[in-house]
Amino acid sequence: MHREVYWQFWKWADNAVDHTILTGQQATVYGWTHYLPEGLNPNKKNPTGDGVNPRSLRNFFMQANGAEILRLACILATEAGIRVCAPIHDAVLITAPESEIGDAADAMAKHMREASRIVLDGFELRTDLNTTRYPEHYSCEKGAKFWATVSKLLEELQ
Repeated sequence: MHREVYWQFWKWADNAVDHTILTGQQATVYGWTHYLPEGLNPNKKNPTGDGVNPRSLRNFFMQANGAEILRLACILATEAGIRVCAPIHDAVLITAPESEIGDAADAMAKHMREASRIVLDGFELRTDLNTTRYPEHYSCEKGAKFWATVSKLLEELQ
């Protein structure tokens, strides 16, 4: 049903996979290039390394251009004076004094949207804000077990 409703996307995605297999490469809008291994067998469609995984080839464009957006957002924010601590997958960790964190977070979100418009030729992605204040720390359900393991190991080292 998804292929029927979003047939234009699937036509583009299938063409992108075919083009990647034919040329042996795919690139982001700013030219970061992923090269397929030489001697790749396009008739084997599996993720084991000896064939082509079409899902991975389709996913490249979203993930790699998402990285371009994040990189540009960090540059814009840094140039605007926002203290960027680290990019984290599809987010940016910033720091600011308590009295300035709201404005800094709003400005960071603005830079994220601006970066998406630049990379995506005018299309603006929405952003979410999550502000954490000392002495709390950011956490998410997926990372809770990992955080507990790291905390335990740090305690044992001390």
